[in-house]
Amino acid sequence: MSNPQLIMYDEEFKQINAVIEKLLREANAKVIFLVDKNGQLITGCGETERFDTTSLASLTAGNIAATGGLAKLIGEKEFSILFHEGEKDNLHISIVAGRVILVVLFDTRSSLGLVRLRVKKASEELSAIFGRLLQKSEEKEKSGDSEFPFAEITDDDIDNLFS
Repeated sequence: MSNPQLIMYDEEFKQINAVIEKLLREANAKVIFLVDKNGQLITGCGETERFDTTSLASLTAGNIAATGGLAKLIGEKEFSILFHEGEKDNLHISIVAGRVILVVLFDTRSSLGLVRLRVKKASEELSAIFGRLLQKSEEKEKSGDSEFPFAEITDDDIDNLFS
């Protein structure tokens, strides 16, 4: 079976945001982003306005891809958790449900131990949500019920629009 296109529904999107907002508070983090492995930002919370979220999302995905290559070189499947320590801020990056990347930016108001503990719990909750999304997507694919808004538009329709 092909890997179905994952469709984000409003209900699950709200659940995902609730989980990362809770993680932001409980880990005493500054910012949390959820990024897909293609480098597209799914959502974020905290002090997000301080960042170029497009660049952060794509660089994070690139970082995961690069470390995935390193993992394979030494015989590992992947490194599921990455940690970058800076002078003021730290990044904790983890892969959730094999599909998305959870990025937690924190400073000295928190600790790596606390972040890891809270990320573990949030990852379990996010994995369950993404599992439900995957199941919904597979059911839609099997039933032939397409929710893509432009699926029924043909090339002729587009040509007629611009002629």
